[in-house]
Amino acid sequence: MSSIAFSVLIIVISSVFCSCTRLFGWGVLLWSTEDPPIPSGSVMPVYVRSNINQVWIAGIPQQYQTDALDKIEIPLPLLEVSSTKAAAQKRAQGFAPMALTYAETVQDGLPIREEPNNSAKRVYRLRMGEIVKILTEVEGTPALNTAGVPLPGLWYQVLTENGTVGYCFSYRLRLFEYKGGVLAISRPAEEKEDNDLELLLTKQWVPELYRTMVNNQWISIADLAEHWGFFPGLDTGIAHIYTADVNKTFNYTAIKPDGNKTWRFEGTSLQMTLRSDDLLAVQYSDNSFLLQTIVFTAFSADIDDLIMQEQERRKAVYETICAAGPVFSSANYGLLSFLPEGHFTWTGYNLLGPRIVSASSLGSGTVELDLFVSRSLQSSFDGAFSFYFDGIGTDGSVMHMLYNLDDQGLRLEYVPSANINESSVVLRRAAAPLVIYFFRTEQQPLVPMQDEPLFEGELPVFDFAAPDDSLIPLSE
Repeated sequence: MSSIAFSVLIIVISSVFCSCTRLFGWGVLLWSTEDPPIPSGSVMPVYVRSNINQVWIAGIPQQYQTDALDKIEIPLPLLEVSSTKAAAQKRAQGFAPMALTYAETVQDGLPIREEPNNSAKRVYRLRMGEIVKILTEVEGTPALNTAGVPLPGLWYQVLTENGTVGYCFSYRLRLFEYKGGVLAISRPAEEKEDNDLELLLTKQWVPELYRTMVNNQWISIADLAEHWGFFPGLDTGIAHIYTADVNKTFNYTAIKPDGNKTWRFEGTSLQMTLRSDDLLAVQYSDNSFLLQTIVFTAFSADIDDLIMQEQERRKAVYETICAAGPVFSSANYGLLSFLPEGHFTWTGYNLLGPRIVSASSLGSGTVELDLFVSRSLQSSFDGAFSFYFDGIGTDGSVMHMLYNLDDQGLRLEYVPSANINESSVVLRRAAAPLVIYFFRTEQQPLVPMQDEPLFEGELPVFDFAAPDDSLIPLSE
């Protein structure tokens, strides 16, 4: 061996020896070791950080040393290192209440999330029987069952054995204490990564009705507010189908593949098939043991945002009508006033009763822009809305109207309920439309007393209040 090579060898040996004797810092063990059994929460001297092997070389506390071993390799994420012993001891003191607490998941697919709430991004998906280290209890958004009732449990910050840190709700965790040694972790055989299932679980699945509403800009706030959809329920192990016609829950233990892009929810009759990236067929057996299928569509929009946008749109339309008045008058149908916050008063509408406005209705109520105009009518009308009359007790009337605004006033056309579909879309005009023209007036809104008496009468045949003095038929 040459003198140069010998010198290099001496330098390498010296550097390794010095690096293992000179302290790098002090660490708090987050995950107990097996051999020797060192409990989590122990404070340890740290000598080397190996980025190549992704480990710390740390000194074994004296009470856990053996004759042959005084140092141990610990994966980087499982040891929290401080620069001083005092800092490490302080950290260990704060960690002590949870130092020996671990948890086993009792549900396959239970997510670990970026934040302590069920809508936060998922950073890890636990397998049935997988063990996590509990780091600390945290405040978070309560997890709810399918009825909207908070589930029992707490949010914890957790650490997986591979070093992932995140938040998990304890409803599907079994907590236990572990002091070190061999830990019976359920280690299922490596499975091929199910990319289709991963994709499916990241999407929001809703009835096709929701997509149709958005595409046509016929946004029913009442339907959206129900938050219909299919919810796999990874946080709770409770899958939920919720539509206008179905409200069913399924308690399951795991989601397992069952054919090409098909998965079953173990312990239930529920299964789902991904027909395309945007279509999911969900099947289950009903009480008569008949197989039912419901198709859901992927939906990227935030439903609460859509509701807020639709509320703002309706508010703007109402303000446009108010700005054109807010008081309008008709020779035959009296005075109509649009008031703030969607309220109205109407005096002199007695010719509409009792066929359209019941005798128990009062001369006030609310205006709801809850109707939409079919494409075949959009060129003829500005829109549609409903008058909801206050009534004696709860017996008021609802009057649906198509409308147009012009420079002189407001043109209303009565729409029978039969001409409106279940999506609140006005499909067609009445066979013999009832049309009322209100002129704009400078009068101030009149707010009648709630017990103002009504006058009953028959529908007239014509209204002579149209701007061009034309005769407009009224009866259907």
